[in-house]
Amino acid sequence: PPKLCILNNCSPSQLEGLCSFLQLSVCPEPFLGRFCRWLLALTPDLSYTSAAILAEQLFLRRVMSLTQPPSRHLMAALASFCSKYSQPFCHVVVAAVLQEPGEGAEQTKLVCELVEECLEPHCVQLVLSQVLKMPLSEKLLPVVQAMLGRQEMLPLELLDLLVLTLCRQASAFATSLDYAKLVTTMLTMYQSQVS
Repeated sequence: PPKLCILNNCSPSQLEGLCSFLQLSVCPEPFLGRFCRWLLALTPDLSYTSAAILAEQLFLRRVMSLTQPPSRHLMAALASFCSKYSQPFCHVVVAAVLQEPGEGAEQTKLVCELVEECLEPHCVQLVLSQVLKMPLSEKLLPVVQAMLGRQEMLPLELLDLLVLTLCRQASAFATSLDYAKLVTTMLTMYQSQVS
């Protein structure tokens, strides 16, 4: 709708106030998908800051409170939003999931699904660089596995950092099946670069 052009004219604090007024963080999920489709039609595109605020308002609370797989409406909204604004989404929502202590099984599965199906290659690399900035954990191993599952070659500096991280923390994962699968995938995909 033409009224949504106001999103391009708001300051960050105005946009946060507008999201709060419209109660976007708790709007019904079927509406959420429709709203995200409207965002894709906006011209010009949202600024990075505006997209980051909307990612936080629309998705952060929903994703962090998942206790079962996301609904098809939520997945459709996420896919729609990430098709144009995946970088701010990764900086806000994915970063929060990765930094959350504990298992967060549904959140981790969701990030894996987004990595496998929705994110652009440069955003997959962004997620990997976020993962490599923190201590590796059982929770993060499936995320790295999902990235490698895309069969896209990593830039050399990221690959070196990943190999170094896996080597340094090998003893902590001596009995981990996920770690073993990850190392096997690495050796298969990057035979010539990994000695």
